[in-house]
Amino acid sequence: MKVENCTLGDYFSIVEDIVEFWGSNRTLKYHHPIYIHEFGQTAFVIRDEGKPIAYLFGFISDQSAGYVHLVGIRESYQKKGLGSLLYQHFIAYLKAKGYHKLKAITTPQNEKSIAFHHHKMGMEMIGELGKYTVPVVTGYAGKGEDRVVFIKDI
Repeated sequence: MKVENCTLGDYFSIVEDIVEFWGSNRTLKYHHPIYIHEFGQTAFVIRDEGKPIAYLFGFISDQSAGYVHLVGIRESYQKKGLGSLLYQHFIAYLKAKGYHKLKAITTPQNEKSIAFHHHKMGMEMIGELGKYTVPVVTGYAGKGEDRVVFIKDI
């Protein structure tokens, strides 16, 4: 499967079918067209028969790292290595631009995301153990909004 830059048309298809990617619309508020308009060089998509089946929206952060904001795979295409393929494409892009660090976050309750980032992608979790079974950075996403923060040297 081929990884390409995500177009605005792909973006609209993704948000229209958001439940097919995430099982609900809980992440819809995190999907904004700014990731295509302003960070289009780091917004990637995989299509099947012209229809987006997987995507990664990333950007370069102030910490001189590539940051993965969202990675979504249509549920019917999960467990086929598409998430890893998107990450590897983003990592290659980062390395070509001279970056050596990758970062991502998730919620402490998102066991599927934690397993993917930690076990499959080999990312380290930073933060402290507390009321969760994994380390978190307290208040990372705002007051009362703890997050699992992943980091990896690439």
